[in-house]
Formats: sequence, structure tokens, C-alpha cells
Amino acid sequence: MNRLLLYGRTLAHLRLQQILALLRKRVFSARTVIPDFKDLRLRNGIGLNACISMSHGSSNEFAFSFLNETREFSEGKVDWFCKDISKLWRYNLHYFDYLLDSERCSKAKACLIADWIDKNPVGAGDGWEPYTVSLRIVNWVKYFLGNKELIPSDWLRSLYQQALWLERNLETHILANHYLKNGVALFYAGMYFMGHDAESWLLTARRILDCQMDEQFLRDGGHYERSPMYHAISVVDYLDVLNLIYNSRIDTDYEGAQRLETRIRAALEFLSDLCLPDGEIPLFNDAALRIAPHQTDVISYAHRVFGYVPQPYQSSLAIKEKSHSGYYVMREGSDMMVIDCGPIGPDYQPGHAHADTLSFELALDGLRVVVDTGVYDYEPGPRRAYARSTKAHNTVCVDGQDQSEVWGVFRVARRAYPLRASLTSNRPGHAVFWGAHDGYHRLPGRLIHERMIEYSAPGKWTVQDTVLGKGVHNIESYLHLHPDFEPHVVASFVEVKDRNGRAILMVEPSANVTVSIQAGFYFPEFGKEVPNNSIVMAYRGRVPVTLTYQITKMTRPQ
Repeated sequence: MNRLLLYGRTLAHLRLQQILALLRKRVFSARTVIPDFKDLRLRNGIGLNACISMSHGSSNEFAFSFLNETREFSEGKVDWFCKDISKLWRYNLHYFDYLLDSERCSKAKACLIADWIDKNPVGAGDGWEPYTVSLRIVNWVKYFLGNKELIPSDWLRSLYQQALWLERNLETHILANHYLKNGVALFYAGMYFMGHDAESWLLTARRILDCQMDEQFLRDGGHYERSPMYHAISVVDYLDVLNLIYNSRIDTDYEGAQRLETRIRAALEFLSDLCLPDGEIPLFNDAALRIAPHQTDVISYAHRVFGYVPQPYQSSLAIKEKSHSGYYVMREGSDMMVIDCGPIGPDYQPGHAHADTLSFELALDGLRVVVDTGVYDYEPGPRRAYARSTKAHNTVCVDGQDQSEVWGVFRVARRAYPLRASLTSNRPGHAVFWGAHDGYHRLPGRLIHERMIEYSAPGKWTVQDTVLGKGVHNIESYLHLHPDFEPHVVASFVEVKDRNGRAILMVEPSANVTVSIQAGFYFPEFGKEVPNNSIVMAYRGRVPVTLTYQITKMTRPQ
């Protein structure tokens, strides 16, 4: 019965388009027929500025490092279907990002393309899932355009075949960033080839790119899945499209290019505002380091594509209220707090959502100190379940329950909704955040969690949590620390020290809680698990109740 309720609460949020597409996928996915084609014509005048590339290799030309795991193969013996490794790792193998890796020789790249074509028949395995096909199409086109040698005809036939397959298998059952990837791939294929099919791909691609820009990028510039990693990835997707448009000398014109550029400028500003002083993204909602390009690489790419120059940071206190995305930033110099109080994602696709409303990350002197747990993998199991749970975030957990009913690998049933949120500053060196959510309203007593965070310069944050409602409840407030820092309970407060034993900050909780230190894990990258410690402030008793703690910066971390 509980399982049926979970399914019902999850499916209730899907769009009819998704449900119908899911049914079609179950019934017809194996029956996709690729029509015969003979006349492969390439469009003249297609060009690209230098794209972003990320290294995935080693000294072995047939070695691949994804998700902190390396596999080595022999020439002509790549196992494209290796079942003893995660599905996401296999996806990366089929993406072919490594074609853009300058450290891998052209001969090895040619062998890999030929081997893939030989061993991956149409529609078979991970390599023919639409998302995988989409990334591979773009990477092949980028590589082909940069290759001065004649492209073999069987490579072109395979690329054409993949575009035909993708056109018939768009991910309308998933939508979100997957659907955007489909659109980018069809645009690249449509621009690279000529003919009736190519024009059809361009028509579909433009429709997807235009409507998904309006759907996926909110008015504050943020991506609607609320994952900083997928935000950066989606920004690069549109930069790839504009790169191809602006560097091609062809008759085909894209009338909406200027509008896309304007919207992407706002998305770039959002990325700059959200990144912590180390230049990396915060780890909210399935965000991990080393997957999306680094912020500086994205900014440099935007400069190459349309001359983008970011606004300089100011050293005095700056607040950024991203109310549509639900992110709120306080930054003074190299100290920065990012607070999450937005919807967990689009209601019809919350696959990357975590139960983390009112959580935050805190950096001091440019170093992450209070951190989001991150994400280890996309496989079912205890790591995935923990990473998405409320206990893995710097917020309040009531009665051991998650604010949002995250389940499976990407599912969410009942979910927390923000009730209000604001960030204001009425005098220099001072800012106040207010927010609340209803994720625990389903519990006995119909609870509401309110949080106030007040910043006072220099280096003092007061966090006040109020749980409204009725009854007796167990309330735990978590602070997860970066592995480089250790907490020590001293009398009525907690002292946090760096590896050299210097006190970095002090946490002073209110008298109505008991404090303990719990060992846990930090997942800054896919496949990377690092032991860390958390400060847990616990209360058991009647509500309404207010719990408070103060974070005071001590000395500069080294």
C-alpha cells in the first residue's frame, strides 16, 4: 500500500505529454525503423570557434577516467557494454567527449569511432539511449568540423543514422535537460548535413531550443531544475548553439539568436553570483564537481562566442536575491553563504531534487567550511538515498523524516514547497534572510519550518529555526563540515579547527538543544567518498519551539 501511495503521489505531478510518451516508449521503443538513405550531403560554410574540452584519458590512448574510476582497454577491444561498472560510467564512454581531448592522438580517436560503429548496432544498449545519442552527435560534429582530413563515409552514415534515430526517440517522457540535449543534437546534425532530413531536424531543433529557453531558464537567470551543475551544463549547451550560428557562413538564418544570447547572458550572471569564492559551484541538488566545466572555462567560452565579460566582485557586503530559482547569497569579500529556499525543481521533473529546503553552504576566506553532502552516484543504494535525504543537508529534520518524499533514484512523491523567502540589507555589513517551507505539514501537528539567518559583519551568522505546529517531536539541526575541518565540543559551544589545529569558527547553540558530533561522508565528486564530521543539535519536546545557533568566524584558514 505504501508503495502504491508513493507511485500515486509521484505520477500525480507528471504532464499528460510525459505519461503518453512513457506508454509509447514501453510499447514502440524497440520498433523504431530507420528509413533507407543514400545521398549524404554536407552543408558548406559550417564553422566553430574553439569549444570547451575536458580531459578523460591517461598515458594509455585506450584508457578512460570517468566518475573517479579508470578502465584500460586494448586497441580494438573496448568493452562498450561492460556490465561490471555503473550505467553512468558507460554513458560517459558512449558520449565521446574525449574526441575533443588534445592529449589523445587522432589515430586512437579514429579507432574508437570505427570500433563503436562496428560494435553498436542500431538501437542496442546504452549507446542508443536518446540522451547518449544526443551528446555523441554533438561531439562527433565538433570533431569532424575540426578535422582537416577527409571524414570516412561510414562515419558520416553512422552520424546521419543516429540523427534519424534521435528524431524518432525524443525524450518527451523525461523533458528537462534531456529534451534540451535532444534539441542541441538535432541542431548540430541539421547544420552539418543538407537535405530534407536536415531541414526537418533544424525545424524540430529550433522549436525545442526556443521553447525550452523560456521553459527552463527562469527570470532570474537560473535553470529550473535548481541544480548548479545542470545549470552550467545547460548554459554550455546554448553557447554551443550560438557558437555554431555565429561562426557559420550559410544562407540559413536563426532569427532568435539574439534573444538566446540575451537570456544566456543572464544565466552567466546567475552562475557567477552562485559560485563560491573558490570558483566552483555549490553542491545543491545532484551537483558534483568535475562534471560541468569550471566557471572560468564557461566564462571564457562565452567571451569567445559573443564577447561576454562578467561584472567584477565587490569587497563590501553584497546580497543576491534569486527569488525565482530560490537561491539567496550573502557575500563579503571571500566569505560567502548560499541559502536554498526554492521549489525542489519543476513539479513534472524533480529527478535531481534533494530534500534540502532551507539548507546552506558557507565559505570562509575562500574555503568551503559548511558544505552540502553532494552526490556519489545515480545508482540505487544507501549512498544515493543518503545524499538526497534531509539529514545530509544543513537544515532541520523532524522525526527522522525527509521534508520531501525522495525515493528510488530520481523520484519524489510529496514535496516541500517554500511558503516565503526574502533577503534584505538595511545597513552596511548587515543582512537578514527569512524563509519557510511546508514539507512537514503532513506530519501529526501540521508542522511548518521557519528559518531566519542574520549576518553581522565581520563574520557572524545567527541561525534561528522555528518549528510551528502541535505535539511532541524530535528535531535535529545539522551542520556538515568540509573534511579539512574538525569540530570539538567545548563546554556550551563547538569549536571548529583546521588541520593545523587553528580555530576557524565557533558554533554556539541555544540552551534547549543537546549537541553531538557524528561521523559521515562528503561526496564532492561522482565516485568520491571522503569521511567528514557533522555537528548535530537535537531537541525533543513540544512545539512551537525556536532553536538558535550562532556561527562566528575566528581566524583565517590556511
